[in-house]
Amino acid sequence: MSIPYMQIDLWLIILVIVAVVAFLAFAIIYGIRAHQQQVSVGREELIGKVAEVTTEMEPKGMVRVSGEQWTATLEKGRAEPGEEVIITKVEGLKLRVAKKD
Repeated sequence: MSIPYMQIDLWLIILVIVAVVAFLAFAIIYGIRAHQQQVSVGREELIGKVAEVTTEMEPKGMVRVSGEQWTATLEKGRAEPGEEVIITKVEGLKLRVAKKD
């Protein structure tokens, strides 16, 4: 007993299967690429970056790194707003910085 109005066209089945396989291949390829990339956030990424002094540092003050404001301590001397410093250490939510030569 076959019901003629319940038949699905063979080409529709093939099209759906091809679309699903293509989506899965795309998702797997980009998933593998995402896992192979290096970590680009966190404290390891901040060390060595250049920051701009936003408030006078003698030795404590504020710096801007990648658009974010951070509390920082200068290792030696003092720094004026607009100067560039290099991040040497991350201690919790505070940065240790040194003057850029």
